This record gives sequence, structure tokens and C-alpha cells, in this order.
Amino acid sequence: MNAAETDVLVVGAGPTGLVLACALRLHGADVRVVDAAPGPATTSRANILHARGTEVLERIGALGDLPERSLTALTVTQYLDGQPAVTVRFGDLGPGTARPALYASQADVEEQLRQRLRELGTEIEWNCAISGMTQDNSGVTATLHTGASVRCRWLAGCDGAHSTVRKLTGIPFPGVRLTERFLLADVYAEWPVDRSGGHGWPHRDGPLFAVPMHEVGRPDNLWRLMAYDPTGSEDEQSPEQIVDRFRQLIPERTGRTDIRITDSAWTSVFRVHRRLADTYRSGRVFLAGDAAHIHSPLGGQGIVTGIGDAENLAWKLGLVLRARAAAALLDTYEAERRPLATEVLRNTTTATRLQVGSSPFYRFLRRRLLVPIAAMPSVQRRASRLASQLWVTYRRGPLNRGIRSRIGRSPRPGDRIPNLSCRHIDGNPTDLYNHLGRNWVLLIPGRGAATPFTAPATRLGHNVVTLIAEHNTGRPDVQLIRPDAHLAWRGTDPQRLTRWLDEALRYCR
Repeated sequence: MNAAETDVLVVGAGPTGLVLACALRLHGADVRVVDAAPGPATTSRANILHARGTEVLERIGALGDLPERSLTALTVTQYLDGQPAVTVRFGDLGPGTARPALYASQADVEEQLRQRLRELGTEIEWNCAISGMTQDNSGVTATLHTGASVRCRWLAGCDGAHSTVRKLTGIPFPGVRLTERFLLADVYAEWPVDRSGGHGWPHRDGPLFAVPMHEVGRPDNLWRLMAYDPTGSEDEQSPEQIVDRFRQLIPERTGRTDIRITDSAWTSVFRVHRRLADTYRSGRVFLAGDAAHIHSPLGGQGIVTGIGDAENLAWKLGLVLRARAAAALLDTYEAERRPLATEVLRNTTTATRLQVGSSPFYRFLRRRLLVPIAAMPSVQRRASRLASQLWVTYRRGPLNRGIRSRIGRSPRPGDRIPNLSCRHIDGNPTDLYNHLGRNWVLLIPGRGAATPFTAPATRLGHNVVTLIAEHNTGRPDVQLIRPDAHLAWRGTDPQRLTRWLDEALRYCR
């Protein structure tokens, strides 16, 4: 069987796979999505969606009413000796940021993405595990557990930390275990604690965290609890045993006796691992999300990193599938995204060791240094931005090699472009982000471009929108902005833009 039945087979219907599938559909690709599970997950798992994640969902039309069904993540209060010691505020992330972080259940995020994917004409195939694959110069033949096979031009493994796709390709997944066990539970509780943010209680035996969660039509008494419990039983724990353990840990770690757990919605036990795939690509097979990298859940970086992987890969696959770019362009996916995963792993590993370290050194750091430092407004602003992933840049990526840019001139190629007020050529107002996701945007200065820039439409096809910047900065630069909101090129010379496009689209060919 040589003819492809679909352009891309996405294995895994979690947030990463669903974002990838939605974005590919926006780029005109045929997509099949398979998942080994019998149906959609109903448990919360990840429970925070940082600003970068909300931007991506909004760009692909999948945010829906999620902000109305979620709580805004505004603060995290740290306690010492049972008393509030410092409150970290997730303040203004700067102009052009659509929304702050949301306390949103992963189940709710996936529900919104499934709905959007259905609108785009694709249904998920549940109870459909992949069991084998072979690839050749023109595509991949994937074997399903039923014995059926699927022929695709490209395959994306978005099937989590225990990825079957990764194992089938033989891509190594080295790493280490960072901690002993954590307990996790979503509980209904009578808890007289402020629900405008999260709470953390450092303790010599390990920290305990509580984050408010929200369910439409239910009382506001749902909390996500997480506790480091290295001395607990190694035997498999039932939900009742985990909740009972939390009933014991809460007064020990918080010093409070006025908290009563009334019921539980979900429980889990996990250990923190740090792992990074040696490569994100094997021929026509890609890895994304937890299949490529796993790290500590502290800081909520997992879901937003996976979503970013998906958006980056989607527009590049879209160009290749439409024969607008050479397949070598796909090498830039790993080149841009793997360094970010390395940085996230480093940051989350440091944060985890600071939180769970039991030596006198770590206890000294938490009490004498981290608390006063965390109270500084400049540190809080930096922490907010770091968690948001709005800082992500591809300046050092291969698509920017050879681009000359004045020192200190910002934004530079590879930087994220915030949402901007713009105008259509006919003068009607619009916003930049209304057009990204499926399109490239050619942004010309407020007074108009002196010379026509025709190369983007010629090289990239119909999905290029020309907009006029609402505010004239006095610079004559034209900006070409990628579908993922990163600056591709800026300048005043149409010939240089043409050369850049030609080099980028046949990258390393």
C-alpha cells in the first residue's frame, strides 16, 4: 500500500495531539487522530493553563468559554510556621497579552479542543492503539492493535510519557527520577482559605500545596491538593487511603485544624522524573509533548510546553504538505523546541529540589533567602513571565542565521510578537491575533510600505494576510509574522525578504 490515506496520523488525543490536529486542519491537512483510551479522560490531571497556552488556544479557535468556566490564577501564598509569609502575584504580563493564567482542568481544556476539532471535520478514534510501524521515502504505515493499518505521509507521537511511538522508533529517552512519591487529590473541602490563588506550606517532611478549582454549577469548594510524602506506604494506595493520608498531612503541614475534606473527585500517586528524548524526529515520525520531554509538574509547565510543540510543528508540516517548503524545514522543529524543553527541565528541576529538599541547606534557603527574595516586585514580575512562557524566543534558531539585526533592536527575528491593534488594507480595524493560527501576517507600518512586498504571497500561498500597524512607531520596517506569532523577518528591502523566504523554505536542502 503506497498511496497515503491521510496526510498526518496523530497518535494521542491529549492537549498536545489535539492542538496539533486542530492546527493542521487550519492549514488544510487531512488528519486522523487515534488514542488507545476507550474515551475522553474525565479527571483533571494538569490544572493550570499559562498565558502562552491560552494564546495558542485562542489562535486556533479553541479557547471557547474556558475563561468563564475557570478561575484566574492571580496569586500563590507561601506560609511559614502556619502564617502567610509572602504572596507572589501574577501581575500584568505586558501589553498584547490576551489573558493571564487560568486554573483550568485538563479535562476541560481537552473538551474544548475536541469540540474545535469536530468543527474542523475530524473525529477522534478511541480504543485505537498503535502496535507497529514501518516507514519509507514516501510515508509511514502504522499498524493498529486490531490488525488494521493506516498509511500516512507523516506520523506524530503525542502519546505521553510512556509513548508507544517513541518506543517503536527506538528513540532513547534518558533521564533520572528526581523525587520519591507525591500524593495528588481533587477534593471537596470546608476550607476557610482565600480562593483567589494557590497556597503552599513548606515543611521539613515535604511541602503541601492547595489550588482552587472550579466546576460550573457546583459549589466553590473544590481544591487540588498535592503533597510530597516520601515516607508513606510503598503499597498501591486506594482513593480512600490517599484522602485519609491528606486528612493526616493537612494539620501536620499547615498547622490548621479547621479544614474538613467532605468528598473526593480524583486521586493519584506519582514520582517526579526528568527525561528528554535524544531527538524529536526519526524520518517521517515526530515526537511532541510528554512523548518528547517530562519534568516536574511544579510550575505547571508541561501542558503549555506540549501545546507550543504542536503549534510549532503544525505550520511547518502545513507548508511541506502543500509543497511550499522542502521537507528539511521540519528539522527546525527540533532545533527550535528542544532547547526550550532543556530550559524548562532545568528550571522545574531546580524548583522541585528547592521545595522538597530536606537537608539543613535547603531549609535555610527556603526560610532565610527564598521568602524575602520572593517578596520583591521585580522577582514576582520575572516569576510571572517565566511561568507564562511568553519569553520564548527562537532568535538562535536556524531560521534566523544570517539575518542582520542591530544590537538592542527589538523585536528580533524569532521573538514572540504580542497582539497588536491593526487595520485591514481597506481601513477596517482588527487585531493581529485574529489572523494568526492559520495565516502568516505581513505587517506594514502605519504610513504604508514604500515598496510592494509580493514574495510572501508568491512563496507561501493564499494564507498570507497584509495588515497595517495601527500605531506608527516611526520605523519603516515591514514585519513578516509566522502563524505561531513569532517574528520571521523584518526590514525594508523586498529582495532581502525574498532571499530569506527562499532560504528558509528550502532549509538545508
